[in-house]
Amino acid sequence: MTVADMPRRHPPRIEYLKVQNYRALRNLEIKNIKPLTVFLGPNGSGKSTLFDVFAFLSECFTQGLRKAWDRRNRFKELRTRGCSGPLVIELKYRERAKSPIITYHLAIDEDTKGPFVAEEWLQWRRGGTGSPFRFLRFSQGAGNVISGEMPDDQDVRVEEKLDSREMLAVNTLGQLAKHPRVSALRRFITGWLLSYLTADNTRGVPEAGPQERLSITGDNLPNVIQYLKEQFPERLNQILGILSQRVPSLERVDAEILADGRLLLQIKDTPFEQPILAKFASDGTLKMLAYLTLLYDPEPPPLIGIEEPENQLHPRLLPELAEECRNATAATQLLVTTHSPFFVNGLRPEELWALYRDENGYTQAKCAAAMPGIAEMMQEEGAKLGALWMEGYFDVSDPLAYRRG
Repeated sequence: MTVADMPRRHPPRIEYLKVQNYRALRNLEIKNIKPLTVFLGPNGSGKSTLFDVFAFLSECFTQGLRKAWDRRNRFKELRTRGCSGPLVIELKYRERAKSPIITYHLAIDEDTKGPFVAEEWLQWRRGGTGSPFRFLRFSQGAGNVISGEMPDDQDVRVEEKLDSREMLAVNTLGQLAKHPRVSALRRFITGWLLSYLTADNTRGVPEAGPQERLSITGDNLPNVIQYLKEQFPERLNQILGILSQRVPSLERVDAEILADGRLLLQIKDTPFEQPILAKFASDGTLKMLAYLTLLYDPEPPPLIGIEEPENQLHPRLLPELAEECRNATAATQLLVTTHSPFFVNGLRPEELWALYRDENGYTQAKCAAAMPGIAEMMQEEGAKLGALWMEGYFDVSDPLAYRRG
Protein backbone atom coordinates (compact mmCIF):
# COMPACT_ATOMS: atom_id res chain seq x y z
CA MET A 1 0.00 0.00 0.00
CA THR A 2 1.33 3.41 -0.95
CA VAL A 3 0.20 6.92 -0.05
CA ALA A 4 -1.97 6.84 -3.16
CA ASP A 5 -3.86 3.84 -1.74
CA MET A 6 -4.71 5.57 1.52
CA PRO A 7 -8.39 6.52 2.06
CA ARG A 8 -9.23 9.79 0.33
CA ARG A 9 -10.45 12.71 2.37
CA HIS A 10 -11.84 16.05 1.28
CA PRO A 11 -9.54 18.63 2.86
CA PRO A 12 -9.87 22.36 2.22
CA ARG A 13 -7.83 23.63 -0.72
CA ILE A 14 -6.22 27.01 -1.18
CA GLU A 15 -6.55 28.06 -4.83
CA TYR A 16 -5.29 31.65 -4.77
CA LEU A 17 -2.88 33.79 -2.77
CA LYS A 18 -2.19 37.52 -2.79
CA VAL A 19 0.45 39.13 -0.60
CA GLN A 20 1.28 42.83 -0.37
CA ASN A 21 3.98 44.65 1.59
CA TYR A 22 5.54 41.52 3.11
CA ARG A 23 9.30 42.01 2.78
CA ALA A 24 10.25 41.33 -0.86
CA LEU A 25 6.65 40.41 -1.66
CA ARG A 26 5.55 43.89 -2.67
CA ASN A 27 2.57 42.72 -4.69
CA LEU A 28 2.59 38.98 -5.36
CA GLU A 29 -0.39 37.11 -6.82
CA ILE A 30 -0.51 33.34 -7.38
CA LYS A 31 -3.54 31.83 -9.11
CA ASN A 32 -4.68 28.24 -9.69
CA ILE A 33 -2.74 26.81 -6.78
CA LYS A 34 -2.76 23.00 -6.98
CA PRO A 35 -2.98 20.40 -4.18
CA LEU A 36 0.80 20.02 -4.62
CA THR A 37 2.43 23.37 -5.30
CA VAL A 38 6.19 23.83 -5.39
CA PHE A 39 8.03 27.15 -5.38
CA LEU A 40 11.38 27.07 -7.15
CA GLY A 41 14.11 29.64 -7.31
CA PRO A 42 17.76 30.44 -6.69
CA ASN A 43 18.95 31.78 -3.35
CA GLY A 44 17.45 35.19 -2.65
CA SER A 45 14.45 34.75 -4.95
CA GLY A 46 11.90 34.90 -2.11
CA LYS A 47 11.13 31.23 -1.40
CA SER A 48 11.66 31.44 2.37
CA THR A 49 9.75 34.72 2.55
CA LEU A 50 6.75 33.18 0.79
CA PHE A 51 6.92 30.16 3.08
CA ASP A 52 7.00 32.52 6.06
CA VAL A 53 3.74 34.17 4.96
CA PHE A 54 1.93 30.94 5.79
CA ALA A 55 3.90 30.54 9.02
CA PHE A 56 3.06 34.12 10.03
CA LEU A 57 -0.66 33.66 9.40
CA SER A 58 -0.66 30.36 11.28
CA GLU A 59 1.11 31.97 14.25
CA CYS A 60 -1.36 34.87 14.27
CA PHE A 61 -4.12 32.32 14.84
CA THR A 62 -2.31 30.02 17.27
CA GLN A 63 -0.15 32.46 19.25
CA GLY A 64 -1.66 35.87 18.59
CA LEU A 65 -0.83 38.78 16.29
CA ARG A 66 1.50 40.50 18.76
CA LYS A 67 3.81 37.49 19.19
CA ALA A 68 3.94 36.72 15.48
CA TRP A 69 4.61 40.41 14.77
CA ASP A 70 7.32 40.84 17.40
CA ARG A 71 9.09 37.63 16.36
CA ARG A 72 9.65 39.19 12.94
CA ASN A 73 10.83 42.54 14.35
CA ARG A 74 7.57 44.33 13.53
CA PHE A 75 7.12 46.61 10.51
CA LYS A 76 10.78 47.56 10.67
CA GLU A 77 11.59 44.21 9.05
CA LEU A 78 8.21 43.08 7.75
CA ARG A 79 7.01 45.92 5.56
CA THR A 80 8.50 46.10 2.09
CA ARG A 81 11.36 48.60 2.10
CA GLY A 82 10.50 51.99 0.70
CA CYS A 83 6.75 51.29 0.81
CA SER A 84 3.84 52.35 2.97
CA GLY A 85 0.43 50.92 3.73
CA PRO A 86 -0.71 47.78 5.53
CA LEU A 87 0.54 44.24 5.13
CA VAL A 88 -2.13 42.29 3.21
CA ILE A 89 -2.72 38.54 2.93
CA GLU A 90 -5.64 37.27 0.88
CA LEU A 91 -6.59 33.62 0.33
CA LYS A 92 -9.23 32.02 -1.84
CA TYR A 93 -10.09 28.47 -0.79
CA ARG A 94 -12.76 25.79 -0.91
CA GLU A 95 -13.86 23.85 2.15
CA ARG A 96 -14.52 20.81 -0.07
CA ALA A 97 -14.04 19.91 -3.71
CA LYS A 98 -17.27 21.41 -5.08
CA SER A 99 -18.12 23.94 -2.39
CA PRO A 100 -18.15 27.69 -3.17
CA ILE A 101 -14.91 29.64 -3.16
CA ILE A 102 -14.46 31.65 0.03
CA THR A 103 -12.13 34.65 0.12
CA TYR A 104 -10.33 35.59 3.33
CA HIS A 105 -8.75 39.05 3.42
CA LEU A 106 -6.52 40.25 6.25
CA ALA A 107 -4.79 43.64 6.41
CA ILE A 108 -2.47 44.47 9.33
CA ASP A 109 -1.08 47.89 10.15
CA GLU A 110 0.92 49.44 12.99
CA ASP A 111 0.93 52.68 14.95
CA THR A 112 2.56 53.88 18.17
CA LYS A 113 0.42 51.44 20.19
CA GLY A 114 1.47 48.43 18.15
CA PRO A 115 0.01 46.21 15.43
CA PHE A 116 -3.71 46.05 14.74
CA VAL A 117 -6.14 44.46 12.30
CA ALA A 118 -6.88 47.26 9.86
CA GLU A 119 -9.31 45.18 7.82
CA GLU A 120 -10.59 41.60 7.91
CA TRP A 121 -13.37 40.09 5.85
CA LEU A 122 -14.81 36.87 4.50
CA GLN A 123 -16.85 36.68 1.35
CA TRP A 124 -18.40 34.07 -0.90
CA ARG A 125 -21.01 33.68 -3.62
CA ARG A 126 -23.61 30.98 -3.19
CA GLY A 127 -24.40 29.23 -6.44
CA GLY A 128 -23.13 30.12 -9.88
CA THR A 129 -24.81 33.49 -10.22
CA GLY A 130 -25.03 36.66 -8.23
CA SER A 131 -22.39 38.93 -6.79
CA PRO A 132 -20.03 37.89 -3.98
CA PHE A 133 -21.01 39.31 -0.61
CA ARG A 134 -19.09 39.66 2.64
CA PHE A 135 -20.58 37.76 5.54
CA LEU A 136 -17.88 38.94 7.97
CA ARG A 137 -16.47 42.49 8.07
CA PHE A 138 -14.23 43.84 10.83
CA SER A 139 -11.82 46.70 11.36
CA GLN A 140 -9.81 47.52 14.50
CA GLY A 141 -11.80 45.16 16.72
CA ALA A 142 -15.34 46.04 15.61
CA GLY A 143 -17.62 44.83 12.83
CA ASN A 144 -20.44 42.50 11.92
CA VAL A 145 -21.06 38.91 10.92
CA ILE A 146 -23.86 36.80 9.46
CA SER A 147 -24.18 33.54 11.35
CA GLY A 148 -25.60 30.21 10.20
CA GLU A 149 -24.60 27.26 8.06
CA MET A 150 -25.21 29.07 4.76
CA PRO A 151 -24.97 32.83 5.34
CA ASP A 152 -26.88 34.87 2.78
CA ASP A 153 -26.88 38.56 1.96
CA GLN A 154 -30.53 38.77 3.07
CA ASP A 155 -29.75 37.41 6.54
CA VAL A 156 -29.40 39.54 9.65
CA ARG A 157 -25.98 41.00 10.39
CA VAL A 158 -24.97 40.98 14.03
CA GLU A 159 -22.69 43.74 15.29
CA GLU A 160 -19.77 42.52 17.43
CA LYS A 161 -16.93 44.18 19.30
CA LEU A 162 -13.74 42.33 20.23
CA ASP A 163 -11.67 42.94 23.36
CA SER A 164 -8.72 44.27 21.39
CA ARG A 165 -7.99 45.58 17.92
CA GLU A 166 -5.11 43.07 17.80
CA MET A 167 -7.57 40.17 17.82
CA LEU A 168 -8.49 38.43 14.59
CA ALA A 169 -12.24 38.19 14.19
CA VAL A 170 -12.08 34.82 12.41
CA ASN A 171 -9.96 33.39 15.20
CA THR A 172 -12.25 34.75 17.92
CA LEU A 173 -15.71 34.21 16.42
CA GLY A 174 -14.57 30.93 14.90
CA GLN A 175 -14.64 29.40 18.37
CA LEU A 176 -18.45 29.73 18.41
CA ALA A 177 -20.61 26.98 16.92
CA LYS A 178 -23.12 29.50 15.56
CA HIS A 179 -20.55 30.63 12.94
CA PRO A 180 -19.80 27.34 11.12
CA ARG A 181 -18.19 28.93 8.04
CA VAL A 182 -15.94 31.09 10.22
CA SER A 183 -15.18 28.09 12.45
CA ALA A 184 -14.21 26.00 9.43
CA LEU A 185 -11.60 28.57 8.37
CA ARG A 186 -10.25 28.82 11.90
CA ARG A 187 -9.85 25.01 12.11
CA PHE A 188 -8.18 25.00 8.72
CA ILE A 189 -5.54 27.60 9.54
CA THR A 190 -4.83 26.45 13.10
CA GLY A 191 -4.28 22.95 11.71
CA TRP A 192 -1.49 23.90 9.32
CA LEU A 193 1.94 22.33 9.79
CA LEU A 194 4.84 24.38 8.41
CA SER A 195 7.80 22.05 8.67
CA TYR A 196 11.43 23.02 9.27
CA LEU A 197 12.82 19.50 9.63
CA THR A 198 16.50 18.86 10.22
CA ALA A 199 18.24 15.55 10.85
CA ASP A 200 19.90 16.89 14.01
CA ASN A 201 16.55 17.63 15.63
CA THR A 202 15.42 14.02 15.17
CA ARG A 203 18.41 12.67 17.12
CA GLY A 204 17.19 13.76 20.55
CA VAL A 205 15.99 11.59 23.41
CA PRO A 206 12.62 13.09 24.39
CA GLU A 207 10.36 12.13 27.28
CA ALA A 208 8.47 8.93 26.50
CA GLY A 209 4.86 9.16 25.45
CA PRO A 210 3.08 8.66 22.13
CA GLN A 211 2.39 11.78 20.07
CA GLU A 212 0.09 11.79 17.06
CA ARG A 213 1.82 14.37 14.89
CA LEU A 214 5.35 15.34 13.99
CA SER A 215 6.43 18.73 15.30
CA ILE A 216 7.62 21.49 12.99
CA THR A 217 11.27 20.62 13.74
CA GLY A 218 10.86 16.84 13.93
CA ASP A 219 12.27 16.68 17.47
CA ASN A 220 9.45 14.35 18.57
CA LEU A 221 10.06 11.74 15.87
CA PRO A 222 10.61 8.94 18.47
CA ASN A 223 7.26 9.82 20.08
CA VAL A 224 5.44 9.61 16.74
CA ILE A 225 7.10 6.28 15.97
CA GLN A 226 5.89 5.06 19.37
CA TYR A 227 2.36 6.28 18.57
CA LEU A 228 2.30 4.55 15.19
CA LYS A 229 3.69 1.36 16.72
CA GLU A 230 0.90 1.29 19.30
CA GLN A 231 -2.05 2.63 17.28
CA PHE A 232 -1.26 2.14 13.58
CA PRO A 233 1.28 -0.71 13.28
CA GLU A 234 0.35 -1.39 9.64
CA ARG A 235 1.01 2.24 8.73
CA LEU A 236 4.39 2.09 10.48
CA ASN A 237 5.23 -1.06 8.52
CA GLN A 238 4.40 0.79 5.30
CA ILE A 239 6.72 3.64 6.24
CA LEU A 240 9.55 1.30 7.14
CA GLY A 241 9.00 -0.77 4.01
CA ILE A 242 9.46 2.29 1.81
CA LEU A 243 12.40 3.48 3.89
CA SER A 244 14.12 0.11 3.46
CA GLN A 245 13.80 0.51 -0.31
CA ARG A 246 15.56 3.87 -0.08
CA VAL A 247 18.10 2.61 2.48
CA PRO A 248 18.62 -1.03 1.41
CA SER A 249 20.58 -2.09 4.51
CA LEU A 250 17.88 -0.94 6.93
CA GLU A 251 15.96 -3.69 8.74
CA ARG A 252 14.07 -2.08 11.62
CA VAL A 253 13.34 1.19 13.42
CA ASP A 254 12.16 1.07 17.00
CA ALA A 255 11.43 3.41 19.90
CA GLU A 256 12.57 2.04 23.26
CA ILE A 257 11.54 3.50 26.62
CA LEU A 258 14.52 3.92 28.94
CA ALA A 259 14.48 3.41 32.70
CA ASP A 260 14.49 7.17 33.31
CA GLY A 261 11.34 7.64 31.21
CA ARG A 262 12.98 8.95 28.06
CA LEU A 263 12.44 7.56 24.57
CA LEU A 264 15.31 6.27 22.48
CA LEU A 265 15.07 5.86 18.71
CA GLN A 266 17.07 2.87 17.46
CA ILE A 267 17.87 1.82 13.90
CA LYS A 268 19.01 -1.69 12.98
CA ASP A 269 20.97 -2.45 9.82
CA THR A 270 20.54 -5.93 8.30
CA PRO A 271 24.19 -7.11 8.49
CA PHE A 272 24.55 -6.31 12.20
CA GLU A 273 23.10 -7.97 15.26
CA GLN A 274 22.72 -4.88 17.44
CA PRO A 275 20.84 -1.70 16.47
CA ILE A 276 22.48 1.72 16.64
CA LEU A 277 21.19 4.85 18.30
CA ALA A 278 19.55 7.44 16.08
CA LYS A 279 22.30 9.91 16.88
CA PHE A 280 24.71 7.66 14.98
CA ALA A 281 22.43 7.08 11.96
CA SER A 282 22.97 8.96 8.72
CA ASP A 283 21.35 12.33 8.15
CA GLY A 284 19.62 11.03 5.05
CA THR A 285 18.07 8.04 6.82
CA LEU A 286 16.62 10.19 9.60
CA LYS A 287 15.42 12.91 7.24
CA MET A 288 13.67 10.42 4.94
CA LEU A 289 12.09 8.69 7.94
CA ALA A 290 10.76 12.02 9.16
CA TYR A 291 9.32 12.94 5.74
CA LEU A 292 7.64 9.56 5.31
CA THR A 293 6.19 9.83 8.81
CA LEU A 294 4.80 13.23 7.89
CA LEU A 295 3.39 12.13 4.51
CA TYR A 296 1.89 8.89 5.87
CA ASP A 297 0.23 10.53 8.87
CA PRO A 298 -3.06 8.59 9.38
CA GLU A 299 -4.84 11.90 10.06
CA PRO A 300 -2.67 14.53 8.37
CA PRO A 301 -2.93 18.27 8.89
CA PRO A 302 -5.04 20.05 6.24
CA LEU A 303 -1.97 21.83 4.87
CA ILE A 304 1.69 20.84 5.09
CA GLY A 305 4.59 23.11 4.21
CA ILE A 306 8.04 21.64 3.57
CA GLU A 307 11.06 23.88 3.06
CA GLU A 308 13.89 22.59 0.86
CA PRO A 309 13.39 18.80 1.26
CA GLU A 310 16.55 18.17 -0.77
CA ASN A 311 18.81 19.07 2.15
CA GLN A 312 20.65 15.96 3.45
CA LEU A 313 18.96 13.61 0.93
CA HIS A 314 20.61 11.84 -2.00
CA PRO A 315 19.55 13.53 -5.29
CA ARG A 316 18.29 10.23 -6.78
CA LEU A 317 15.70 9.93 -3.99
CA LEU A 318 14.13 13.30 -4.69
CA PRO A 319 11.92 12.50 -7.74
CA GLU A 320 10.35 9.65 -5.75
CA LEU A 321 9.81 11.97 -2.80
CA ALA A 322 8.05 14.41 -5.14
CA GLU A 323 5.74 11.61 -6.27
CA GLU A 324 4.95 10.71 -2.67
CA CYS A 325 4.18 14.36 -1.95
CA ARG A 326 1.71 14.35 -4.85
CA ASN A 327 0.08 11.13 -3.65
CA ALA A 328 -0.26 12.52 -0.13
CA THR A 329 -2.49 15.31 -1.48
CA ALA A 330 -5.37 12.81 -1.47
CA ALA A 331 -5.71 13.81 2.18
CA THR A 332 -3.91 17.15 2.51
CA GLN A 333 -2.45 20.09 0.57
CA LEU A 334 1.30 20.44 0.22
CA LEU A 335 3.38 23.57 -0.32
CA VAL A 336 7.09 22.99 -0.94
CA THR A 337 10.05 25.29 -1.54
CA THR A 338 13.11 23.99 -3.36
CA HIS A 339 16.11 24.85 -5.49
CA SER A 340 16.81 21.25 -6.46
CA PRO A 341 16.37 20.28 -10.13
CA PHE A 342 16.21 16.64 -9.01
CA PHE A 343 13.09 17.25 -6.92
CA VAL A 344 11.61 19.33 -9.73
CA ASN A 345 12.19 16.43 -12.14
CA GLY A 346 9.35 14.63 -10.37
CA LEU A 347 6.84 17.46 -10.92
CA ARG A 348 4.26 18.48 -13.51
CA PRO A 349 4.38 21.98 -15.03
CA GLU A 350 1.14 23.11 -13.38
CA GLU A 351 2.57 22.20 -9.95
CA LEU A 352 5.65 24.41 -10.25
CA TRP A 353 5.99 28.17 -9.74
CA ALA A 354 9.33 29.82 -10.48
CA LEU A 355 10.14 32.77 -8.25
CA TYR A 356 12.36 35.62 -9.42
CA ARG A 357 13.14 39.25 -8.63
CA ASP A 358 11.91 41.93 -11.01
CA GLU A 359 13.89 45.04 -11.99
CA ASN A 360 12.79 46.76 -8.76
CA GLY A 361 13.98 43.89 -6.56
CA TYR A 362 10.52 42.54 -5.72
CA THR A 363 9.58 38.86 -5.90
CA GLN A 364 7.35 37.72 -8.74
CA ALA A 365 6.14 34.24 -9.68
CA LYS A 366 5.36 32.45 -12.92
CA CYS A 367 3.90 28.98 -13.39
CA ALA A 368 6.00 26.60 -15.48
CA ALA A 369 2.85 25.60 -17.39
CA ALA A 370 2.62 29.19 -18.69
CA MET A 371 6.18 29.24 -20.04
CA PRO A 372 6.48 28.81 -23.83
CA GLY A 373 7.54 25.34 -24.95
CA ILE A 374 7.94 23.73 -21.51
CA ALA A 375 4.88 21.46 -21.58
CA GLU A 376 5.53 20.55 -25.22
CA MET A 377 9.14 19.50 -24.58
CA MET A 378 8.02 17.35 -21.67
CA GLN A 379 5.23 15.66 -23.63
CA GLU A 380 6.91 15.26 -27.01
CA GLU A 381 10.57 14.81 -26.09
CA GLY A 382 10.31 13.35 -22.58
CA ALA A 383 12.27 16.22 -21.07
CA LYS A 384 12.37 16.57 -17.28
CA LEU A 385 11.21 19.81 -15.70
CA GLY A 386 14.28 20.27 -13.50
CA ALA A 387 16.62 19.65 -16.41
CA LEU A 388 14.81 22.26 -18.49
CA TRP A 389 15.25 24.76 -15.67
CA MET A 390 18.98 24.07 -15.37
CA GLU A 391 19.48 24.21 -19.12
CA GLY A 392 17.98 27.69 -19.33
CA TYR A 393 14.63 26.93 -20.95
CA PHE A 394 12.64 28.78 -18.29
CA ASP A 395 11.98 32.38 -19.24
CA VAL A 396 12.42 33.48 -15.59
CA SER A 397 14.34 32.30 -12.52
CA ASP A 398 17.55 31.37 -14.33
CA PRO A 399 19.69 29.57 -11.70
CA LEU A 400 22.80 31.35 -13.01
CA ALA A 401 21.30 34.83 -13.22
CA TYR A 402 22.79 36.03 -9.96
CA ARG A 403 26.19 34.66 -10.86
CA ARG A 404 26.13 36.49 -14.16
CA GLY A 405 25.31 39.70 -12.33
